[in-house]
Amino acid sequence: MSTRRIFMRNGALALVGTSALPAFLSRAVLAAETVAHGKRLVVIFQRGAADGLNIVVPFEEQSYYAMRPTINIPRNAVLDLDGFFGLHPSMSALHDLWKQKHLAIVHAAGSTDVTRSHFDAQDYMESGTPGVKATEDGWLNRALHALPATSDKAAFRAIAMGPSLPRILSGSEPAVAVNNINDFGVGGKNPKAAPMSNTFEAMYEHSVDTVLHGTGQETFDAVKMLKSADPAKYTPAPGANYPRGRFADSLKQLAQLIKADLGVQVAFADIGGWDHHVNEGSTQGQLANVLTTFSQSLAAFWTDLGNLAEETVVVTMSEFGRTARENGNRGTDHGHANAMFVFGGPVKGGKVYGKWPGLDSSQLYEGRDLTVTTDFRRVLSEAVYQHLGNRKLDAVFPGFEDTPGKFLNFLG
Repeated sequence: MSTRRIFMRNGALALVGTSALPAFLSRAVLAAETVAHGKRLVVIFQRGAADGLNIVVPFEEQSYYAMRPTINIPRNAVLDLDGFFGLHPSMSALHDLWKQKHLAIVHAAGSTDVTRSHFDAQDYMESGTPGVKATEDGWLNRALHALPATSDKAAFRAIAMGPSLPRILSGSEPAVAVNNINDFGVGGKNPKAAPMSNTFEAMYEHSVDTVLHGTGQETFDAVKMLKSADPAKYTPAPGANYPRGRFADSLKQLAQLIKADLGVQVAFADIGGWDHHVNEGSTQGQLANVLTTFSQSLAAFWTDLGNLAEETVVVTMSEFGRTARENGNRGTDHGHANAMFVFGGPVKGGKVYGKWPGLDSSQLYEGRDLTVTTDFRRVLSEAVYQHLGNRKLDAVFPGFEDTPGKFLNFLG
């Protein structure tokens, strides 16, 4: 029994597969012999616990203003959604998607585990098994089980934007971590990447099994195809105005990879800067700044995809929300429920989904947090089942009972 693990920590590519070799070979055969429908799921993680109450503001909830005297978003500043909820004013770029009915919101969503640890909560949400630390793989990797690849270029079917593979994409399905596509090199064209290329090619070139060798060759064929598109000279579609910063760059490169027709089915990117214990701000300040980057980047990504956006669903998530009351430092502490965004071509947008629990003291979790009324896995399950077409939800989210009859029905 052997495993494959090729990593370039600070470079462009990390190809990871931790399954036993026979299982990998069987999946390679499946990928080569089948063609799927071309739909893709993109997951965005807001690391640090975003303040859902100041992002999707319940401006008709009187308790909201009483509990946040200095950091609330004034009624006359929110971007009205439905007469009860409104977006933070820094999210005007996503408000346009709402008005076009491509954006849906699930409020009071979160994990059933009550930890207030960033590390544990992120681990549970990426593994898809709240409260279970023994899970070895991530739910987004498991979501690829039983799904055929969209083309014979299976190497890029699962992509993470970053220097190493995140928890959510770890597992038996091959996945690629992309830090910067301009650093890709094949055959010594990029001296920094040449050692990785040579090692990777050497692993397969003497294999007597043509399927395994073919899988390795497909990886390099895909990289060559990408290089031929001259990544450094990539021009986003008209109107796709990416802001500066790591998150925007990640989404711009992801759009390029998708548009290069490399068979992307699932993708992951993250954005930090949400842990505001001190001076969170209101319409301006720390939260407003990160929300501007967040919303403008996602809106640019949507525009950049063009017609491909019709077959794309994007889901955002954060490990937990913030306390309903502001603290003594004009910030918020670790809470419980949060808001999730879902947008894309097949999304039935223009609606806030889920049951709103209320913000009266008697309605708060432990007297301090917005109560979870929608398990985050219910949102993800619908995306996996309805959009990707994976009907084996018990394998994607073990221990969580979910059926189409329990879906929120935000997908058409």
